[in-house]
Amino acid sequence: MVGRVATRSYRLKNIMNGTNRSNIKIGQRVAIVLKQDQRTGKTTEGVVQAILTKSATHPHGIKVRLASGAVGRVQEILAK
Repeated sequence: MVGRVATRSYRLKNIMNGTNRSNIKIGQRVAIVLKQDQRTGKTTEGVVQAILTKSATHPHGIKVRLASGAVGRVQEILAK
């Protein structure tokens, strides 16, 4: 039973952290880290305008362009 709980929580965490391209949709609110903020980890919130990463997954987050024009890697998918 412990293995199942751990697997389920891992899946939920993986969905919300932005490393899977299939979980990110245009028009969705996300928190990204801009290139210049990678050292501090400061996030910027916005709405996805375009998904720039072509691969299905990326360990540092899927790269997106926000409606504001900011480009960065998704750290978290935010609830609407």
